Amino acid sequence: MGRYFVKVECDVFCDWHSENPRYRVFVNDELFVERTWIWQHHYLRECIQLQVNPGKYAIKIELVEPAPNATLTWSNTQIVTGPATIKSGWLIKVHDES
Repeated sequence: MGRYFVKVECDVFCDWHSENPRYRVFVNDELFVERTWIWQHHYLRECIQLQVNPGKYAIKIELVEPAPNATLTWSNTQIVTGPATIKSGWLIKVHDES
């Protein structure tokens, strides 16, 4: 059983007022990235790149507290590269191709 490269992308949008909010991306509770949101009325294309064994991987995107007056949404989640499928919500299943 080998490791596979998988790239997952999604659109992230943050509606906020006052201080710039921060958000984090986790894969199976491992912190992948933390970003400070500085844009108004724009979305970002978040790219999550994995080099993993076959199995299931839960991806989570959340605001860092405190984040008053901020709402984070994401959509258009898709597998761009690699032997994987989106099972439900943010659960990614990487398939063994051997």
